[in-house]
Amino acid sequence: MPEEPNTEEPNAEEPDAEEPKVRTLDARSLRGLAHPLRMRMLAALRRGGPATASQLAERLGESSGATSYHLRQLAAHGFVEDAPEHGKGRERWWRAVHDGTRFDEELLYTEDPATRGAADLFLHEIATIHTQELSTWLGTAFGWPQEWRRASEVSDFTLRLTPDQTFELIHKMHDLINSYRDLPPSQDTKTVRLHSHVFPRAGE
Repeated sequence: MPEEPNTEEPNAEEPDAEEPKVRTLDARSLRGLAHPLRMRMLAALRRGGPATASQLAERLGESSGATSYHLRQLAAHGFVEDAPEHGKGRERWWRAVHDGTRFDEELLYTEDPATRGAADLFLHEIATIHTQELSTWLGTAFGWPQEWRRASEVSDFTLRLTPDQTFELIHKMHDLINSYRDLPPSQDTKTVRLHSHVFPRAGE
C-alpha cells in the first residue's frame, strides 16, 4: 500500500504483526464460492467488517432474500461465520473467516468439468471486479485531493522473461506489498486497492 514505511525498530515486547489468514481453494470450496454475488459479498465483509444480510443487500443493490441465501451458502463452505457480538435482537450478523483467498492453478487442469467451469467463472469475475473498481476510480478521481490523485497509478509494462523469472517477479511484488501491511494508521490513511495482472503474450 502507498503509505509511509515504518522505519522504527520493532518493540521487542510487542508481538509480531499477525499474518493474514488466507484460504487456499480446493475443488469443493471453489464451487461454493464461484458465484458473482457470493464473491462480492465476501469481499464486502473482508473490507467493511461484519454486516447483516440487509446491510449487504443495500450496499450491493440486491434483495435481502438473495444475500441471506448466499450468506448461508458461504457459511456452509466455511467462508463466513456468525458474529453474535454484533447482533441485537433477532438480527444475524456475519463476518469473514479469512482475510484472503488463494487460487490453486491446478484447479484449471482438473478432469472435472464443473470444477474447471467454476475456476473460469471465478477468475473472470475477479477481472470484472478489477475493471469496475478502476472505472469507478477514474470516474470519481476529480473529487479526491490532489495528493491522492498523484498517489494513484494506471501503468503497464512489457518484459521478456522466462516462466521462472516471471514467477520470481510475482512473489517479489507480493513480498513488497505485504511489507506495508499492519503499519500504524495515521490521519491520512485510506484503504488502497492494488491490482496485479501478469500473463504471457502469444506471438512475440
